[in-house]
Amino acid sequence: MGKNELMQYVENLVERKEFPKFKAGDTITVHYKIREGNKERIQNFQGVVLQRSGSGATETFTVRKIANGVGVERIFPIASPFIEQIDVNKLGAVRRARIFYLRNLTGKKARIKERRRQ
Repeated sequence: MGKNELMQYVENLVERKEFPKFKAGDTITVHYKIREGNKERIQNFQGVVLQRSGSGATETFTVRKIANGVGVERIFPIASPFIEQIDVNKLGAVRRARIFYLRNLTGKKARIKERRRQ
């Protein structure tokens, strides 16, 4: 069994939920399941998508938010069973697939223009 065949087999095993389309520059809220001891709760992580990376079962996306004046980035696998749902709050108008330049901007410079909905 070759590497490609193995990847296809694993991708068939992974259960994929349907999420709305989003890309870099969009502001999204990720509802993430967190287990503390034997209790489960859902935590919301709202921020700007910096990038989407990979494809298939190994696809990930990075979300950045400012918490108490400190930038926090989190990488989520798209196929994660802990992601309950994803809400797209705003569509951003950016010209890049990876907007890492946002890390160096603060205040009003870090704003992203809103893209018109289709």
